[in-house]
Amino acid sequence: MKITDLKLYHVKPRWLFLKIETDEGIVGWGEPIVEGRALTVATAIEELKRYLIGEDPLRIEHHWQIMYRGTFYRGGPVLVSAISGIEQALWDIKGKFYNMPVYEMLGGRVRDKIRMYCHCGGETPEAFAANAKRRVESGFNAIKTGVDAPVRHVDSLAFVESQVNKFIAAREAVGSGVDIAIDFHGRVSPAMAIRLAAALEPYYPMFIEEPCLPENVDSLLRVAQSTSIPIATGERLFTRWGFREALEKGAVAIVQPDLCHAGGIFEGRKIAAMAETYYASIAPHNPLGPISLAACLQLDACTPNFLIQEHPSMAEKWDLGEGYLKKPFEVIDGHVAIPQGPGLGIEINEEALIERGYAGDWDTPRLAYDDGSFAEW
Repeated sequence: MKITDLKLYHVKPRWLFLKIETDEGIVGWGEPIVEGRALTVATAIEELKRYLIGEDPLRIEHHWQIMYRGTFYRGGPVLVSAISGIEQALWDIKGKFYNMPVYEMLGGRVRDKIRMYCHCGGETPEAFAANAKRRVESGFNAIKTGVDAPVRHVDSLAFVESQVNKFIAAREAVGSGVDIAIDFHGRVSPAMAIRLAAALEPYYPMFIEEPCLPENVDSLLRVAQSTSIPIATGERLFTRWGFREALEKGAVAIVQPDLCHAGGIFEGRKIAAMAETYYASIAPHNPLGPISLAACLQLDACTPNFLIQEHPSMAEKWDLGEGYLKKPFEVIDGHVAIPQGPGLGIEINEEALIERGYAGDWDTPRLAYDDGSFAEW
């Protein structure tokens, strides 16, 4: 079997889908994307295509090594995201070739269902509480919110109180049996993260995600050592080498590789195995589309130290693949069933990809402080 073509689809709201075709008629799907840089990643795919055409799609690890190590420069979000989507599509082909889900080829399932969390927000404590209650009533037993942006490097007591009051309102609305995580989104300085964590700690957040940017692991460690709240990070780390220092220093309790950015499904499994040796859990990051979710579910099914899977929907069903997948995913009692079909276990509605296509020019929002200077989103 040989690879014959790679085709890209820019799909609303901000996704990039990849279809790899073979001479035996088996196709595979992946989601190679850097949010706000879809056109750049598409160019990287076109460059890698020159190597892949004519190759055996079943030699996934061999191709990964060549794509990652085959030029002098390696790593980074653009290259590794391009590789990630290709790798997902190759696993999809391999699973279809052998007629089994990807997780069966990675050791088999270790659980019967996959726990999910959804996003939840609100402008006021009352709105946030009402939204949290609706999420629980729809079946979720875990939700995630975020701190408001922008956050000054040292912000006011009023800001801290506003964030804590929202969290308290949600906690009171859903009770102690529901997990509530909070995402600092890397927009908070280490000093401010320590203050926010101390104020939130009595209300038992499930974890704090990206309390500060992960580039300086010692700063992340300082935050982790200041609180009993588990620290999660990883959406902006690439390959197992990007996670090494944070795990070695004990700066992270929950790793969050994004399988569309960190190197793909098998690289995610390697990161999870590394984390397991440090007694850390894995909760794959996923703010993207249904192919990304399908790849995550394959990893979740076969990974012993899996904690919970992100589901990006606030309310819209398209995050579960409705309109894009011939059979969308379903969340029942806060869980998704283990996928049963071969490969990624999904069938793409290609007509919908064309109908919902766009130029690929979605851009990241940009924020500023009140003095006009740039603020982290």
